[in-house]
Amino acid sequence: MKAVCLTSGGLDSATCLAIAKDEGRKIYSLSVLYGQRHAFEISAAKRVATYFGVERHLVLNIDMEKIGGSSLTDINQKIPTSPLFESHDARPSGSETLNIVPSTYVPARNLIFLSLAVAWAEATCAGEVFIGANAMDYSGYPDCRGEFIDSFEETARLGTKAGICHGKPIRIRSPLLYMSKAEIIQTGLRLGVDYSITSSCYQPDSAGLPCGRCHSCQIRLKGFKEAGFPDPLKYQE
Repeated sequence: MKAVCLTSGGLDSATCLAIAKDEGRKIYSLSVLYGQRHAFEISAAKRVATYFGVERHLVLNIDMEKIGGSSLTDINQKIPTSPLFESHDARPSGSETLNIVPSTYVPARNLIFLSLAVAWAEATCAGEVFIGANAMDYSGYPDCRGEFIDSFEETARLGTKAGICHGKPIRIRSPLLYMSKAEIIQTGLRLGVDYSITSSCYQPDSAGLPCGRCHSCQIRLKGFKEAGFPDPLKYQE
């Protein structure tokens, strides 16, 4: 079966792609250059796609910088670097989200990305779309919850020819949704993911070295520590 995998170049999407590959899927990898300050991740996404030998890697350019509303697309906003886990270790379990959505949330990003992925899946006759959404990683993003994924799958069924005319709705797969970051890393290592080619940082330097201070770096470092493996990336600090 063919599958479209949303691939950002980060730890989660690389692991998600590895799971799809392990299940025997023919992978069509989709990345989006959306005006993110950390556009270096697209280079990482290309490396991940090459590493796994995908059928095709497509990069779409969607200028969400003009929409604004996120510190990831607005250079005038600071990327949060405050200690993340001191106040968030008591995060509710399951698909509940934090009351305060961080400034790194990009308005409707996963809604847009999944729509693009479903469109490509329908065009390529792929039966599944894989997304590395994770409700447990302290991000607080509303579009990383199970309720959203389930709702979007139904929307995709109702809004596509595949779902209405052919009776073969495109499935939305989110295998990492309720894994801890440590569990994701352990799964990826078991499946042969090379995390040295991934990029998670929101503000890497010109050479792509991660800052080690942004929330994404903090989540990644904590995950590797709890998984019992060293992070293969070199950091600015």
